[in-house]
Amino acid sequence: MKFIVLFLMAISLLFASVDINNADAKSLTELNGVGPKKSEAIVKYRDANGCFLSIDSLKKVKGIGPKTVAKNRDDIILGKCRE
Repeated sequence: MKFIVLFLMAISLLFASVDINNADAKSLTELNGVGPKKSEAIVKYRDANGCFLSIDSLKKVKGIGPKTVAKNRDDIILGKCRE
């Protein structure tokens, strides 16, 4: 039984969504193709410009292009903006 619980927890971590409006830089590195520099750029952009209104608006961040957004579309969520 413990094995099943651990297995389910591991699976949920593999398929976890990342909230680009509220995630910290470390959490953003869970996205495919997003390392520490790009994750910091996402946070800086969000701090300067406000929350993302769509997943595609992530392309406005320097270093994030259409391919990165496409690879991660299913793993990105837009949480409610914290003001």
